[in-house]
Amino acid sequence: MQAMKRIVLLLLLLMAVVPAVRAAGVLVEAESFSERGGWSVDQQFMDRMGSPYLIAHGMGCPVADARTTVVFPEAGTYRVYVRTYNWTSPWFDGPGPGRFTLRIGGRRLPVVLGDSGRQWMWQPAGEIRTKGGETQVELVDLTGFDGRCDAIYFTSDGELPPDEASELAGFRRRMVGQDRTVPREESFDLVVVGGGIAGMCAAVAAARLGCRVALVNDRPVLGGNNSSEVRVHLGGSIELGPNPGLGRMIREFGHSREGNARTADCYEDGKKSDFIASEPNVVLFAEYRAVAVEKRGSRICRVTVRHTRNGEEIRLAAPLFADCTGDGSVGFLAGADFRMGREGRSEFGESLAPEQPDSLTMGASVQWYSVDAGRRCSFPRFDFGLPFDEESCERVTKGEWKWETGMGLDPVADAERIRDYGLLVVYSNWSFLKNDLPENDAYRDRRLEWVAYIAGKRESRRLIGDYILKQDDIDKGVFHEDASFTTTWDLDLHFPDSLNALRFPGGAFKAATRHIHICPYAVPYRCLYSRNVDNLFMAGRDISVTHVALGSVRVMRTTGMMGEVVGMAASLCRRYGATPREIYQHHLGELRALMREGVGRREGIPDNQRFNLSRSLAAPRALCRP
Repeated sequence: MQAMKRIVLLLLLLMAVVPAVRAAGVLVEAESFSERGGWSVDQQFMDRMGSPYLIAHGMGCPVADARTTVVFPEAGTYRVYVRTYNWTSPWFDGPGPGRFTLRIGGRRLPVVLGDSGRQWMWQPAGEIRTKGGETQVELVDLTGFDGRCDAIYFTSDGELPPDEASELAGFRRRMVGQDRTVPREESFDLVVVGGGIAGMCAAVAAARLGCRVALVNDRPVLGGNNSSEVRVHLGGSIELGPNPGLGRMIREFGHSREGNARTADCYEDGKKSDFIASEPNVVLFAEYRAVAVEKRGSRICRVTVRHTRNGEEIRLAAPLFADCTGDGSVGFLAGADFRMGREGRSEFGESLAPEQPDSLTMGASVQWYSVDAGRRCSFPRFDFGLPFDEESCERVTKGEWKWETGMGLDPVADAERIRDYGLLVVYSNWSFLKNDLPENDAYRDRRLEWVAYIAGKRESRRLIGDYILKQDDIDKGVFHEDASFTTTWDLDLHFPDSLNALRFPGGAFKAATRHIHICPYAVPYRCLYSRNVDNLFMAGRDISVTHVALGSVRVMRTTGMMGEVVGMAASLCRRYGATPREIYQHHLGELRALMREGVGRREGIPDNQRFNLSRSLAAPRALCRP
């Protein structure tokens, strides 16, 4: 009894101490600002940073202020620290372009932020005096060149927040109270993480076959690389044998105009939203990102997702999960076996593979375009470590898929650097064309209209299934009894453009490719589930293939068909209480019947997917390999 009294007394003392500790500091996560103005939420690098941040992506024009109200627990003097990053520092040793300031209570602090240091850091911003209570805090962008703010910390005792990643994560949770709350839990038959084309199709196929599905998407719009945020058009052919029912679903939401890096309306985001919203069995978790996985043995039991603006966490429980993230993020958190980079030629006998294995991957594209303004328009001089001249500049008004960076870097660990280099080359080249090219009549009246800040990735982790698709399968048309979706795209493997690589040693930003025609080939279902996480499917560019085979399966109509197969298989798992592997072992005939029939709607659906088809289908059959 005496021991119990001591425990209760200790708890009361701790409860009394917590408010005092919290009163010494106030943390404001930038993404939670109530009014973002022209600043955008960037969640792409949460896996490394632990948090999204706000980015002032104005393409050289300062964006509107972001503002929020902060409650100070008591009057006093507070030191102010801002977690920010001088993003051009890997290439330029000096003040960077991403400059911004703070305005607090209507008073602008004199310190310029975001233009110093060489890593994410807490930059001192000055001191403020406050009477306590509510005070308005504003981010004031100075340049429009992608200044970034992760968080603001006000401290009355001078304590600096931690910088080390694991300590910072715990600090964030303590300061916002997440360490004392238990996330609510929701249960589903299937949880699909990733709202690109593969994830959309997986969710709807399963839903139409009776499953209750959670679809998690970490952006406010659906479609992934096909959304208006990235603007890559759909590619690959659909509705082909041996399972002609696959792909018809894509007609329901697919855009009908071809082309990359075009105006936002070309990608018809609204049609994608309506497609998901019309399915009563699909619950969309928009702007949520998967951050943790709970397992029981070799099975996932829950995935924790976090809202990218308000930080709310939810645990999604299910007997089945599908990783459609592209990066294999859920599989990675769950300990799924994976590969990254290129296999050596001898491992699978692939003639297109290098002699020795290496870490080279296809890169990410930062697409952009300009418009004719009808009058002379200027662009700020942008010179931050990447010099252009009359020989090396790119005399273009638009950048599509060929503007590709990151080949040779780690597409997960170095993702921010890869995207930032993409921004650096666009701005640096455009500045030269506008300000320094002697004969620049073609550019004087043009302005940058759109530059992506969400990078369009092609390759990162590939989760390993019971079968690994390889070049030999495609070359020889190897038959598999579990043949599922059909890939039609050429073997299309990107590599650094030789001239660009010569002009920018170690910093190539343009890609080249060699299209090697294939015969349409049906890929084994066994490539669509993990070999060591028993209840994990995958669809998209993270499926079980070699680097070479990825060159054919990675285009988005093809990944959509993968998603359909996963959704169909998930419905059979639900019906029989089976694992994905057991569908192959015991219920393959039923899966074949579903794939042949399809779950796409038949009435009133336009035949609108005839663009960007595979050249091999238009070529004479004799050109296909035997």
